[in-house]
Amino acid sequence: MKKTTRIIPAHKNIALVAHDHYKPELLRWVKENKDALQGHFLFGTGTTGNLLSRETGLAIKSLLSGPMGGDQQLGALISEGKIDMMIFFWDPLNAVPHDPDVKALLRIATVWNVPVAMNRASAKLMITSPNMTQEVEIEIPDYDAYLAERL
Repeated sequence: MKKTTRIIPAHKNIALVAHDHYKPELLRWVKENKDALQGHFLFGTGTTGNLLSRETGLAIKSLLSGPMGGDQQLGALISEGKIDMMIFFWDPLNAVPHDPDVKALLRIATVWNVPVAMNRASAKLMITSPNMTQEVEIEIPDYDAYLAERL
């Protein structure tokens, strides 16, 4: 597939997602990084977004709960170029009923080259990177060229 580029702005659109057993861990991480997160636009799937907003006072746009369609909403935002990075503390040891939605979300993040942190270590590296406060150019699929080849 042909590629093009897009600019991730200095003020990023960050998705915050956690499975049930990892919500306390994400909450702890968000509290530890509240100052760094305040300069960005935050999104969360339903329960996680509301919990984080209530506990930290951060403005977080909450989507539907993951199992109720929030993972798919987030995937759509990624496809539209409206999410710049995702922090997703997922539970690798417990199956979730909406596992196909989770896999689809991770797949679409990979397709659109969205940086994803899936644990505290990768989230720390991401949030402390100098790129967090700068514009960053990334490669993405050239959808216009893809469509032109098929029409």
